[in-house]
Amino acid sequence: MQNNEAVLEDGKIKSVTAENCEIDRESEFGEWASYGDDDIMQQQYAIQAEEGKKVPFVGDKESLSSLAAEYKSGSPILLEKIKVLDEKYNAIRRTRGDGNCFFRCFMFSYLEHIMECQDQAEIDRIKANVEKSRKALQTLGYAELTFEDFFALFLDQLECVIQGKETSISHEELVLRSRDQSMSDYMVMFFRFVTSAEIQMRKEFFEPFILGLSNTTVEQFCQSSVEPMGEESDHVHITALSDALGIPIRVVYLDRSSCDTGGVSVNHHDFMPMAGDLPNASCSSEKNIPFITLLYRPGHYDILYPK
Repeated sequence: MQNNEAVLEDGKIKSVTAENCEIDRESEFGEWASYGDDDIMQQQYAIQAEEGKKVPFVGDKESLSSLAAEYKSGSPILLEKIKVLDEKYNAIRRTRGDGNCFFRCFMFSYLEHIMECQDQAEIDRIKANVEKSRKALQTLGYAELTFEDFFALFLDQLECVIQGKETSISHEELVLRSRDQSMSDYMVMFFRFVTSAEIQMRKEFFEPFILGLSNTTVEQFCQSSVEPMGEESDHVHITALSDALGIPIRVVYLDRSSCDTGGVSVNHHDFMPMAGDLPNASCSSEKNIPFITLLYRPGHYDILYPK
């Protein structure tokens, strides 16, 4: 019989035997057996609702010191990397980790950028790209009723961030709308459909990457990993969305990787649209510098604000 030792919170050692484990398992299974499917679902909804109170879909701006506080008892290399980040970025805006964080980050960052720049030419440019995505979905055989409401809502929000109109909204209202589940989810679905259309229309380009991720066809990948809410995003999703809308995206990576030279550095990757259809440089120093900057930690994206 094997004996293992487990350390308790008070530092004492407790002997753990196979019999102990079996008893614990039986007790655990016995507890779950008393729950029906509806009870379990209700419990899951309650947990999600409670988590939602702690982390909204889109949070407030915070200093990077709040990020450092998360890791003060953790990896020293992460703390050093946060110091490097602090040299270039002055704030972070967190998003809920529900599998939709990339799209919510992109949604808020882009609309916030338009609100700051008041760039009508950029709205006209993006509308033309949105129309291309609409036609692509129709070409692929999607019924318009499956996506038209998502497209309409996003286009409405584009107009609302331009000031001087009856429908104009404040930055505070933009934050509130991004936290409203119905509106926020609809806009996420808009981006998911745009991403799916881009991947399928450029099947030959994306197929090798998709085969490297999963043993599925491009169509199956879009149906199972792009269009459904809650599915996480990776480089395929980011590349497709950036190309479809012609918007550069910078992703900064916060991980435990070390530099070959022995120093500490923070890596980033710029996703640049293939077509060269870039936004105007009305609010940025250079046209090809991404104005959307996301912080990636394994499995999650948040928004970063450069100094």
